[in-house]
Amino acid sequence: MARTPQLIVFDLDFTLWDCGGTWCDCLSPPFSGQGERVVDRDGRCIRLYEAVMPVLDHCDQQSIPMALASRTEQPRWARQLLALLGIAKRFQHSEIYPSSKLRHFEALHEASSVTMDQMIFFDDEMRNIREVGTLGVQCEFVEDGLTRSQFEQALKTFARPN
Repeated sequence: MARTPQLIVFDLDFTLWDCGGTWCDCLSPPFSGQGERVVDRDGRCIRLYEAVMPVLDHCDQQSIPMALASRTEQPRWARQLLALLGIAKRFQHSEIYPSSKLRHFEALHEASSVTMDQMIFFDDEMRNIREVGTLGVQCEFVEDGLTRSQFEQALKTFARPN
């Protein structure tokens, strides 16, 4: 039987969403709108990448827990955006605060009891990929937002016996 990850962890900026070409901590609250149309005070649109909802749906259908790991300087804003975009409740765990991703993953391990080698992590920053990779987590570099094919390939890679 193929191996299935016990926890899939996502970064936010440029991995799950685009905030008008910047990071969420560079936006200008208040935020308005809901669902697919959320904007900041300056009219910058915050949108999920096209593959995100199908990927989250797949994880839910397969009962694969999901978590967030983001080093944003504005955790409150990130949480507001997650709620406005309608995806906040989809994640069993979230570590959203300015810190090392190593600290995020230690906290995720503590909260979930999932070992590092049972996790997949998607992030757009190579420094985070390298850093978290030292923990034994399967790390996937996201170049221009999460794609369905990248997600499916990551699951195939994970399923292969070591």
